[in-house]
Amino acid sequence: MVMTENHNDIELAERLSAAVKSIKNELAKKIVGQQEVIDDLLACFLAGGHGLLIGVPGLAKTMLVQSLAKCLDLAFNRIQFTPDLMPSDITGSEILIDDRATGHREFRFIKGPIFHNIVLADEINRTPPKTQSALLQAMQEREVTSSGVTYELPAPFWILATQNPIEQEGTYPLPEAQQDRFMFSIEVGYPDRESELAIVRATTSPQSVELRSVVSLEEIRAFRDLVWRVPVADSVIEAAVSLARATRASTRECPEAIGKHIMWGAGPRASQFLVLAAKAYALLDGRPTPTITDIRKAAFPVLRHRLVRSFHAEVENISANDIIKTLLDSSFNG
Repeated sequence: MVMTENHNDIELAERLSAAVKSIKNELAKKIVGQQEVIDDLLACFLAGGHGLLIGVPGLAKTMLVQSLAKCLDLAFNRIQFTPDLMPSDITGSEILIDDRATGHREFRFIKGPIFHNIVLADEINRTPPKTQSALLQAMQEREVTSSGVTYELPAPFWILATQNPIEQEGTYPLPEAQQDRFMFSIEVGYPDRESELAIVRATTSPQSVELRSVVSLEEIRAFRDLVWRVPVADSVIEAAVSLARATRASTRECPEAIGKHIMWGAGPRASQFLVLAAKAYALLDGRPTPTITDIRKAAFPVLRHRLVRSFHAEVENISANDIIKTLLDSSFNG
């Protein structure tokens, strides 16, 4: 495989392929099926983005994230989002420390659960926007500010948030600005019959499965840096930009048949994420550079949560996935 003229990058790409295979083998000890979801999670992580996991309860979303963190040997924490959760419960807060020996008193910042490499924001839409917004600075700048002092988050830093798509009572939909900070929206569906049979057999009998770490922190950082160095053809970049612009009903690039179904489309961040995701997919597949096919694959997780459907789309029961499929068919036909 000739990736670049840099021999180190070629060797690193081969190490990445081996690491991905090892990660999938480890995950298979606890996770049955869900290969597309695992690929999307790995691509999102390699590209340095955050992810939304959308699925009904009982699909092992939490177990998948915990297992992946174990394989990557990264510090993991799960935050259960509830209506009474406060921003300081996530980021941490200033606490008055009283030293009884010296009588000295001072305020000291106690770090919250967000100070971990992988943070699972479970049922993120169950907490009010005030608390949801506590994640904004962390997701964008990888830091937290408290009482005028800024604290860096550990690197790598990855937020995965889960949402239940069918329950709406007692929930607070994520603002569009916050949704846009998530690189991927990954749909976790029901397992097929054979997978469900395997799940039931494995979980209704005694078992003791321990996952081992297969990738070191240094390797993770090197793999992430490699994604940015992957060369991309101008035609692939142009395809990503054209696809993102085609979602904006106010522009000429948007097909007329699509325009009536979209109120607001994807911004420039979507174009960036499409290219980064395509690079990650290519590396995961052992290829030296992404193609249009990778852009097509990235279109669904990158765009589905960035499209605000119109009244016509809701009445006609046209989903974001339907709109994206139509866009891909019209943009890359043949």
